[in-house]
Amino acid sequence: MGSSPDNHPLPVDNVQLLDTTLRDGEQAPGVSLTPDEKVEIAQALDRAGLSVIEAGSACTSEGERECISRVTELGLDARVTSFARGVKSDIDDALSCDVDGITLVVPASDRHIETKVGTTRDAVVEKSVSLIAYAKDHGLWVEFLGEDGSRADPTYLERLLGAGIDAGADRICFADTVGHTTPEATSEMVSRLSALGPTSVHTHDDLGLAMANVHAGLAAGADMVHGTINGIGERAGNVALEEVAIALSHGYGVSTMELESIYELATTVARNTGIPLAPNKAVIGQNTFTHESGIHTDGMLKDVATYEPYPPEMVGRERRLVLGKHAGRAGVASALAEHDVDVTESELRAVVERVKALGDRGKRVTDADLLAIAEDVQGRDRDRYVALLELSAISGTSVPTASVKLRVGEREHVASGTGSGPVDAALKAVRSALGSTAYAELESYHVDAITGGTDAVVTVEVEMSRNDHTVSVAASEADITRASVTAMVDALDRLLVADPPEQPMTPPADD
Repeated sequence: MGSSPDNHPLPVDNVQLLDTTLRDGEQAPGVSLTPDEKVEIAQALDRAGLSVIEAGSACTSEGERECISRVTELGLDARVTSFARGVKSDIDDALSCDVDGITLVVPASDRHIETKVGTTRDAVVEKSVSLIAYAKDHGLWVEFLGEDGSRADPTYLERLLGAGIDAGADRICFADTVGHTTPEATSEMVSRLSALGPTSVHTHDDLGLAMANVHAGLAAGADMVHGTINGIGERAGNVALEEVAIALSHGYGVSTMELESIYELATTVARNTGIPLAPNKAVIGQNTFTHESGIHTDGMLKDVATYEPYPPEMVGRERRLVLGKHAGRAGVASALAEHDVDVTESELRAVVERVKALGDRGKRVTDADLLAIAEDVQGRDRDRYVALLELSAISGTSVPTASVKLRVGEREHVASGTGSGPVDAALKAVRSALGSTAYAELESYHVDAITGGTDAVVTVEVEMSRNDHTVSVAASEADITRASVTAMVDALDRLLVADPPEQPMTPPADD
């Protein structure tokens, strides 16, 4: 039985994860995945070692069946399934996609049986038994789920899912479809169901109890968890599988997936769904391994476990120390050392005072801010390696186009680019002007603040990395394109000073 010194053991050692990002996650408002996007996410899920991937609902449309078929053709190690309602045609649609199995979903609560479907309890049981037999006869793995099970009559739910096991279903699932139930109720119901056969739990977070209900279900005998990456899904979302995975590993010594793949997987899902990662999101949020407070930073520098339950590398992350009004001497000194800046004790005190003053004005202190402060305190003039000389951008009815002139060392580089918008075109022009030897990864880009009125100013913040160096820079301008390019060029300048190209940069051939 899985356990750790601080927790009661789980009744099972092996817990599997069924990922429904491509089905339930796609039902989040505004999310519509293309076949290529589903393929990319499915491959990332498989690399992370997920047991089951629910690739979609084959009954939805021909386009959805194309998406599911693209996933099944990948030859993944994970079992690939389709959601299927309690109708034979849904099973046939799933079979046409060559899936390994289905989650067969039938109404379980009287509200769904009588009001939504307009049938009876006995009729649901009878039809379910017939459909399970049909699916098994066609070689499918079958999970049998009673929709709205958390609001169903417990005796009837036990009868319904028990009939499914008797008919040949491989497992049954307790579904808290509307995020209605509590851990105590989940425990009571799952303990009854797990006595019938292998049992899964499917939870939603409408009461903020999705994770608590998962653990209640596992403690009661369930051995599979349904969820989505990043917790996306209908309404408040499903339980977040990355949270389930790290909690089971750290708290109970139970392995469910390749934890080092989590952050790559989370960012892949965020990029393709257009739902950004919340900064304070457990495991994968920007703030999870970021420390600003002077007391915290000092403790972290002495012992990284002081204020972290597990190391960031465990889930594919890196630790960050950021500066603001809570910064202390240890944190500022460490940040300066990362940029190879040596300061005396008196200079360090002056830099700390300036950093805190910026933070007191509500400003986040970026790497560029810190280095500029240090240069000023030490009376150093910085020779820029890359400087923006000219920028023009055109958008409208034509393809958005931008051109830039940069000074790189003692030479001028001119290049143009096209993109989906003027900002995209301008950033591509900058990359083209610098060439491949000056490559740096744009890790994040966001509009930090916009003032109101006709003289509005936009602040753009970028984070860029080159090899093992990372910097964040903010720039404020009246024009978002200029702010974006200024921030990117400043970041590239800092990175190229710290990590110069092995080969000298030459202007583009059509210069």
